[in-house]
Amino acid sequence: METELSSFGAVEPEIKVPVPPPSSDMGTLFKSELMSKCRFFLPPETAYNCIAELGEIGAVQFVDLNPDTTSYQRQYVGDIKRCEEIERKLRYIESEIVKESIEVTEDATIATPAPAPREITDLETNITTIEENLKEVSDNFVSLMRNHLELTEIKNMLSKAELFLTANQLSGMDPPEGANNLGLELEKGEKGEEQNSMQLNICAGVIERTRILAFEKMLWRVSKGNVYVKFSDIEEEIKDPKTGEIIEKAVFIIFYQGEALRSRVKKICEGFHASVYPCPDNAAERRDMMCGVNTRIEDLKTVISQTDQHRQRLLLAASGSLRENYVKTRKMKSVYYILNHFSLREGQRVLLGEGWMATSDIQDVRAALFKGGEDSGSAIPPTLEKIPTVEEHPTYHKTNKYTAGFQSLVDAYGVNSYREINPAAYTIATFPFLFAVMFGDAGHGTIMLLFALWMIKKEDKLEKFVNSSEIFKIFFGGRYIILMMSCGSIYTGFIYNDIFSKSFNIFGSHFHITRNFTASNSTPLNLAESFDIDPKDNMSYTGTPYPFGVDPVWLTASNSISFLNGYKMKISLIFGVIHMSFGVIISVWNKVNKRQYHSIILEFFPQIIFLFFLFGYLIVMIFIKWILYGANYNGQWSEHCAPNLLITFINMMLFKNDPPDPTQVECHVDGVNYDVFMFGFQQQLQMFLVVGGVLMIPIMLLGKPLYILVKRRQRRTHYDTIREGLLDDEEMSENIEEEDFSEIMINQGIHTIEYVLGSISHTASYLRLWALSLAHNQLSEVLWSLVLSSAFSTGSYLGAVMLYPIFAAWAALTISVMVLMEGLSAFLHTLRLHWVEFQSKFYEGAGYQFVPFQFKVILNDAALDDKEVLKAVGTTK
Repeated sequence: METELSSFGAVEPEIKVPVPPPSSDMGTLFKSELMSKCRFFLPPETAYNCIAELGEIGAVQFVDLNPDTTSYQRQYVGDIKRCEEIERKLRYIESEIVKESIEVTEDATIATPAPAPREITDLETNITTIEENLKEVSDNFVSLMRNHLELTEIKNMLSKAELFLTANQLSGMDPPEGANNLGLELEKGEKGEEQNSMQLNICAGVIERTRILAFEKMLWRVSKGNVYVKFSDIEEEIKDPKTGEIIEKAVFIIFYQGEALRSRVKKICEGFHASVYPCPDNAAERRDMMCGVNTRIEDLKTVISQTDQHRQRLLLAASGSLRENYVKTRKMKSVYYILNHFSLREGQRVLLGEGWMATSDIQDVRAALFKGGEDSGSAIPPTLEKIPTVEEHPTYHKTNKYTAGFQSLVDAYGVNSYREINPAAYTIATFPFLFAVMFGDAGHGTIMLLFALWMIKKEDKLEKFVNSSEIFKIFFGGRYIILMMSCGSIYTGFIYNDIFSKSFNIFGSHFHITRNFTASNSTPLNLAESFDIDPKDNMSYTGTPYPFGVDPVWLTASNSISFLNGYKMKISLIFGVIHMSFGVIISVWNKVNKRQYHSIILEFFPQIIFLFFLFGYLIVMIFIKWILYGANYNGQWSEHCAPNLLITFINMMLFKNDPPDPTQVECHVDGVNYDVFMFGFQQQLQMFLVVGGVLMIPIMLLGKPLYILVKRRQRRTHYDTIREGLLDDEEMSENIEEEDFSEIMINQGIHTIEYVLGSISHTASYLRLWALSLAHNQLSEVLWSLVLSSAFSTGSYLGAVMLYPIFAAWAALTISVMVLMEGLSAFLHTLRLHWVEFQSKFYEGAGYQFVPFQFKVILNDAALDDKEVLKAVGTTK
């Protein structure tokens, strides 16, 4: 504790001048930021202002120093509950505003500073007053609407009863249909003559239409058919006083006899929640009652209108400051939540806390603490000091709008371990390129480019609608990824000379198609007739390549698939081996950072030698075959003498030699069979490479475990000589926790098997670049030939008319199938190549994200929750 108190001193005068750390300690895109764990010493009177300032800059991830303390036992739990109560009241006010479709002002808001602790009383009083007034007015409004509903029901009941009873009030007329079940005669006159001892009673009221059938059945069964019921729908719109929902109701009139049925009918009406109203027998009394009801309704409408206007004024006034009050309350609540992470020391005089921050941000944090101390007016300034720790540090990458999308792709696989090499730096270049290899079409790439440019140009406006749709949120977050992928697709589209499955003859084809046509009635000229291209024909090929990309004549030839297949398959293998080799080479950086120099010799060199000796050799053979052999070459370098690389590689692994072809005499020169081997010492070289590659496996398997075992024995010998007098045996055993040697061997065996088998499977996995590129090209060609070209083959004016709908269909299929579906497929395959084939060579990804305390993030998350709640309120409105 003396150390803690001694650090409590005056703040240095240069505190406001940020001094950057040395460049070697600064984080870059290649590695995460250098993090430090610091301890805060805050006087209680300045703690609130200091934490509020730190929340504005968002640079500290606080550590909970009271993990075993429950939430209700913490010091500031009362203040948090107070803020939650204010937040509940604000949510009630907001729900009422939404119900009335009043627009909430969005202007102020995140920039509003956290209020001082003493302001919570004024804020609470203000919000409570608004809530009480609003509840009082709302309750009065509901009560008035309930009275209006009752008067409206009475009005409709009287009007319907007047129509029914007037038609049956003449004495001596036949009773209504079904009244015979009553067993009496209807002898009732307008002047109210005396009725006989068997008097007919009337019960009238209003019931919901959905309950009419059950209500009628219940009356019939209980009375055993001795009642007569008449229903009539209410055409007037009736709203529920509380919810405002439209209710469909109907007027009913029940005729029955005797006191026994009176009580039964009354109970049935109560059970079905039917409203029963008095209905006078005399027509004059009914008319007087109707006049009184109409007068009361008109007076009530005036009162309701004035009450509603007053309620609207209250809601409008509350909507103007609603967001600002939300921000103040939530900032205050989050500050108290962080203060609960601190612990009180030295007799309630010091608040002690800990937190992680980037080393480069320490000066900014100190400046924020200094400002918070000045605002509180405390005589004792807050203090910050770095503390050494062996804990796992959080990972923090400073990104911008461009790099954030690529970093998210890497973090989705696993967060970087602290100071580990960040794959996102290389993913920025390799991800769009490998995607473009599979999605090589300049036309489709242009569509993606326009979409990405639109999102980038309108990003300020579109950012407001990001959370409205999860799919659009993904597209918007990856707008710069789409931009780079589209640029790569346009580039590879020009390389493949493929634009909507068509080629462009920009530089002039280097092939001369010499064909003679003899058209006649029996053999008409067919422009769609296919033809092959033979590069060894000196009459058709000049011998010089097309300046940029694939010669356009290849896409019209019938043998274009066989040519492009071989080309794309080979470049897929080349890109794959280069990509994996780059991942293995990057692993050296991680080993150097961890000072695991023995791993460079015992892991890196065997891994890279194994990969180069086998699959690197295969790539070299591809280039040798491209350089030495040609279709227009003669002798042993002709196309007939070129060996099959797949067969050569298989024979290399099996130590097998195929016999030369005796018919290919020109391939056998100076004792070398050029149809089997490309150069004289190739067989010996292949044997050396296979043996050398296989010998690397036991080194990868046993080298590192044996090195660890030897080092442990040396350490134990050294510890035995110095243990006495330094540490107790118990402390020594706690400080030296060694992993069991059997576990080391198992882990190393798993890693070795994974690398050896993975090198084979991962190399084959890169053939997906070839497969998806071929599939994309063929789908695009099918879409052109079966959809759009049909409009040009009609040979009549109808084709000109049909061109418009056919083009619309082709455009819709192009965007939905070729751009969206094929683009998503290529994206997922590219993601797999980076996560599995590339990152598995060097990336551990076992870290955890740096999550600083930041008001902006807290308020945005709370706003999203509010939108979900208000959406539910809007659906029930």
